[in-house]
Amino acid sequence: MNGLMILIPIALFLGFVGLAAFLWSMKNGQFEDLDGAAWRALDDD
Repeated sequence: MNGLMILIPIALFLGFVGLAAFLWSMKNGQFEDLDGAAWRALDDD
């Protein structure tokens, strides 16, 4: 039971960190051009 008292707050903290990183990336436009990099890799310039 003592292990849960440590693991639950750590899991919640890591979940909030992941959510904050996702929201930060959405705010900074990381997901705006999903197909552009794939087409640039196939382009023969």
